[in-house]
Amino acid sequence: MDTQRMDHDLKVLEENKTRWARLPIREKIQLLSKVRDGFVKIMHEQVEGGLRAKGIRRDTPQSADEWMGGPVIILRNLRLLQRSLEQVADAGRPYLDMSKVRTRSNGQVVVNVFPETVYDKILYSGFSAEIWMKPEVARDALTETMATFYHERDPEGEVALILGAGNVSSIAPLDAVYKLFVEGKVCALKFNPVNDYLGPSLEKAFEPLVKEGFLRFMYGGGDVGAYLCKHEVVKDIHITGSDKTHDMIVFGPGAEGEERKRKGERLLDKKITSELGNVSPVIVVPGVWSDAELQFHAENVATQMTQNSGFNCNAAKVLITHAAWDQREAFLNKLRDVLRGLAPRNAYYPGAQDRFKKFTEGVKQVDAFGELNDESVPFTLLPGLDWEDKGNLRFCEESFCSVTGEVPLPAANATDFLQKAVKWANETLHGTLNACVLIHPRTERQIGAKAFEEAIAELKYGSIGINHWPALSYGLGNTTWGAYPGHTYEDIQSGIGVVHNIMMFEQPEKSVIRGGFTVFPKPPWFVTHRLAHKVGERIAQFEYDPNPAKLPGIFWYAARG
Repeated sequence: MDTQRMDHDLKVLEENKTRWARLPIREKIQLLSKVRDGFVKIMHEQVEGGLRAKGIRRDTPQSADEWMGGPVIILRNLRLLQRSLEQVADAGRPYLDMSKVRTRSNGQVVVNVFPETVYDKILYSGFSAEIWMKPEVARDALTETMATFYHERDPEGEVALILGAGNVSSIAPLDAVYKLFVEGKVCALKFNPVNDYLGPSLEKAFEPLVKEGFLRFMYGGGDVGAYLCKHEVVKDIHITGSDKTHDMIVFGPGAEGEERKRKGERLLDKKITSELGNVSPVIVVPGVWSDAELQFHAENVATQMTQNSGFNCNAAKVLITHAAWDQREAFLNKLRDVLRGLAPRNAYYPGAQDRFKKFTEGVKQVDAFGELNDESVPFTLLPGLDWEDKGNLRFCEESFCSVTGEVPLPAANATDFLQKAVKWANETLHGTLNACVLIHPRTERQIGAKAFEEAIAELKYGSIGINHWPALSYGLGNTTWGAYPGHTYEDIQSGIGVVHNIMMFEQPEKSVIRGGFTVFPKPPWFVTHRLAHKVGERIAQFEYDPNPAKLPGIFWYAARG
């Protein structure tokens, strides 16, 4: 462990923190523009690094994981953030169209943030997204909660430490971008050893910020992370990982750490934000679905289970179904068929095989598709879990591999089921990061718009996807990404704070994304899309520089998938 180098790098950040905080916003914009240019230059290198590390062949649909989870999201977020900063430079805050702001019957303020442009409407036809604010935010004071850092007089700045995630290549760089450009803090970005191969590429892209002394990169294991967390220069820490990692950092390891946690005695008296995963529910509201609709959502759920080998904090972990739904078995059989037909994925994240054994041990029925070996973990469904077994491991801990449970819930009808499913998820499942609700339009009309919105309001999750994977909330940039607010260091669940959030709202409660019950063409993030890798590369180029001439190529491959 090279403490001398880390001390030097942190000293550089400390010396430049106030200069960065007070740097004129138009100079910040120029730097961000250079970073955008840098990222488009290294995006193929970034993708190739991920493919090599995860054992994915380049010209295969599986390689779309690295395009969708890397350059597409990064380039979109950087472009939208630059636009927001330009609006802050002109008017003091990102532009807010008040005609897109509504107030719910209980006074809660809701902002329609997507689609914004013609391109959004073309590429994401039928999709929309809202950010719901915390109850205390008043409509006439909403703009006061935007871009608050840029309203400070003579900020001193701080040194923030980013403890990067090891699974998705866009997480760590966008966490650093958020701290830098939204919160005004210089950053030390420590890579996770699982994907520190990204470092050389990202250092090239971020070179303008590194050259100015506003960003530094760190490498190493837990000892390096512990040293940086305790360093006197570091005043702010952002963690992406598990709640166990969070608790070890905040309270320390072992029995002593547990005792400190019980007493609320933190080892670190620093601001700590976090995104810590989730036992993500998919609430399948009963209805009459056609065969094509059953197939679409079997592929939809399989995607949420298996994309990136299931190593996603937003992966579907518990399907909540209606025990008396006539089509429950038909749906589960479609899902089994989809899982059976998928090519094996490399279980690249350490400990996956042990977690698979832990989460399948003692379960009455294990539907596993694929082999368990040193290279892979089967795509696995655990049907028929007991909803009354509140202490079930599969409800209390994230498996972080492609193992998903199914819980048949008794209810009188669709309305009763939805209410019970929401209550059960809130009270039983660990975490509050994201949830998905699948509901047929006819069923939604039967339940009623008001009752359905009340159910969505009751879901205590930071992002909710209606009919589609809530991972969209991570990727769009227009929306927020983080846990439902209200957690404490002692009961951290899915964490504290949000990232992405290009509108720079200070007081968001949740983001809600809605899409059609089925859509055409098949979404390119579906693991069953045969040309997803062709679409992903072209969308990345488009997100860097939106141009109508690039649309035909996207549509050509999207429609043939």
